[in-house]
Amino acid sequence: MKLLLSSAVALLAFGGLPARAQGHAILDAGFARAVAPDDPVARRIRGRAGAALERPPGAIPRLHTEGTLPGKGIREISLTAKQDQGIVLALALAWRLTGERRYLDQTARYLENWADVYRMSFNPIDETGFDTLLLATDLTEADLPPALRGKLDAFWRKMAAGYLDAMDAGPRNANTNWQSHRIKLATMAAFQTGDATLIARARAAFRNQVGANIQADGSVFDFHERDALHYVTYDLDPLLMAALAARAHGEDWYGWKSPSGSSLAGALAWLEPYATGEKTHVEFVRSRIQFDRDRAAAGQKEYAPHPWDPGNAVNTYALARLLAPGYRAFAAKLAERTGRQPADWIVLLAR
Repeated sequence: MKLLLSSAVALLAFGGLPARAQGHAILDAGFARAVAPDDPVARRIRGRAGAALERPPGAIPRLHTEGTLPGKGIREISLTAKQDQGIVLALALAWRLTGERRYLDQTARYLENWADVYRMSFNPIDETGFDTLLLATDLTEADLPPALRGKLDAFWRKMAAGYLDAMDAGPRNANTNWQSHRIKLATMAAFQTGDATLIARARAAFRNQVGANIQADGSVFDFHERDALHYVTYDLDPLLMAALAARAHGEDWYGWKSPSGSSLAGALAWLEPYATGEKTHVEFVRSRIQFDRDRAAAGQKEYAPHPWDPGNAVNTYALARLLAPGYRAFAAKLAERTGRQPADWIVLLAR
């Protein structure tokens, strides 16, 4: 991600630089230096990337899964196309892990295909997976052809501005997980462009969401609306990604507190006793959303009443550990106890 903000602006934005200022992207060209060649996660990534070297990208003009039930044509088509998202990140990671040009060339092929074909809907649930393409851009942009770099810059600029304009217009679901996913995409895309105006707008949107979505006690609006911890992590993960992008540019969004005292740190603390098993929760019993009941009736058991699985918070606390080192042991124990592992790129970044 480009850094066009001056150091003075970065220092003023959130009260100064955090103790461990990183580079200029969540994942950048230098991250692989800390990864051993025989690292098992790195081997798994290289294997997945190698299997995709001859696979053609599958961009479609519009993704749509939000609000759809299994068996719907556009849902199944979109899920197939979304397979590209994990693949392109694996290819970009393999490029940095090995330096082999074939991975870079295939990453470029995927990124260009999506930049050429996709037409943004600005539905954040449908488009939330574009964070993987943003991470892949960060990993490869320095080595991409100038024409492709320009094409991607225009694509991400459109994403940042489009989501920020939508938020300014007062969209529906303006204080729910929808808004958290809007903020993730707008923030990561804004920092990718390096546009100070877009970054300032993303910063303001993040602050507004922390105040509107996270309560003073650390609970989130969606928990009270959906009666589900599933939607707590679905709210917090994108906000943590936005905070990671900001941290890479010297800004502490994780610790920022709203006028009511709410913060990302407070929300993680609220969730902790559920993650440890000290508290339990049966999901969706009192959800106010009819679609939750419709999905349960259609056979999606994860939306029927059931005990929440703390394994669903493994990725959440792995992301938190990148922002707050104090979560290192907590995140590791949670993964061990639940038998789940965070996304591979998170594991490598935490090395």
